[in-house]
Amino acid sequence: MEPNKHTAAQEITAKPKTNRTLLLGAAFLMATSAIGPGFLMQTTVYTQSLAASFGFVILISVILDIFAQTNVWRIIAVSEKRGQEIANMVLPGLGYVLAALIVMGGLAFNIGNIAGAGLGLNAMTGISPTAGAAISAVIAILIFVVKEAGKAMDRFTQIAGFFMICLMIYVAWTTSPPVGEAVVRTFAPVQFDVIAIVTLVGGSVGGYITFAGGHRLLDAGVKGVGALPQVTKSSIVGILITTVMRVALFLAVLGVVSKGLQINADNPAASVFQLAAGDIGYRIFGVVMWAAAITSVVGAAYTSVSFIRTFSEFINNKANWIIIGFIVVSTVCFLLIGQPVKVLLIVGAINGLILPIALGTLLIAAYRRNIVGDYKHPIWLTISGVFVVIVMTLMGVYTIIKQLPTLF
Repeated sequence: MEPNKHTAAQEITAKPKTNRTLLLGAAFLMATSAIGPGFLMQTTVYTQSLAASFGFVILISVILDIFAQTNVWRIIAVSEKRGQEIANMVLPGLGYVLAALIVMGGLAFNIGNIAGAGLGLNAMTGISPTAGAAISAVIAILIFVVKEAGKAMDRFTQIAGFFMICLMIYVAWTTSPPVGEAVVRTFAPVQFDVIAIVTLVGGSVGGYITFAGGHRLLDAGVKGVGALPQVTKSSIVGILITTVMRVALFLAVLGVVSKGLQINADNPAASVFQLAAGDIGYRIFGVVMWAAAITSVVGAAYTSVSFIRTFSEFINNKANWIIIGFIVVSTVCFLLIGQPVKVLLIVGAINGLILPIALGTLLIAAYRRNIVGDYKHPIWLTISGVFVVIVMTLMGVYTIIKQLPTLF
């Protein structure tokens, strides 16, 4: 079956009216793009090392995430242009550089996402991870084959995201975590880890994730100053969805750690689920891992291709085919060479630096009349955005310096 010629970008251009399903779809696309296999691993590992103080890391990352997303989504909406177009208008050629960084990062992470989907089906059904990866890739591809790919993607990410959250809350409840201590340490930590903050922020709004929801709304015709209230609300909802999932997983791991149970270092996230709820917990882990991975596959492919579709009419018209090709290449790389751990780690470290580059560029654009017209960007958003750029640049450089020597 041939992918529909009318891609997500052309889906609602004649009807800019927003609706709840569309706004939630953009929010869930961003959130589920952030909630991938790496998300599960990062949260588990850092909760082990920081215990209840990891709540403080989550709090700081949420604040930085909201500042970053609100700025990016609003500027995309009022300029009515994608991130790479804005970057090229700020500095000719910068859009191509930004697109290259995001596409390469998206492809590298998608190999990991495909691997995670395979492992999730393996935990659920016992089939081999390679077979699970291939099946998952076919499911992801089918989303972009249907007539209204954008709507199918919105609905799929919403259902999968809601299901993940419900399962995570259940697992957290079964571990009976010390909630009181977690609340106290969220505001008065006894440990602090800069690398943990950079990793969480980079994983939540770094790379392609920063633009996932904003590009989705733009593609659906939600743009202009009049749409800003809905755009802002959708961006914050996306961050909150990610936060609920992060907090639920944090509490689940904290409950296991506080009981003195030993988490398996080879597969920490799966170990937490199994310790929390036995064999059923392991099956639940499989469901959560698969849902997290497959939605990230969809989000990474869609958003990465959205960064190159403006470069030629051919790419724009064949966007769904290219998205499918993106998924196929990711799957073939995994099937042939396995998960490239070093590549994923390097891209993960660099991912935190893409955010300040992208956000800094858009903040400059917010004050360029040839880009945003008469729109006046709120000063508090500019200040908060500049703060994120400075903080993430400093912490990102620190992280690169600390981590890169260990990768070679």
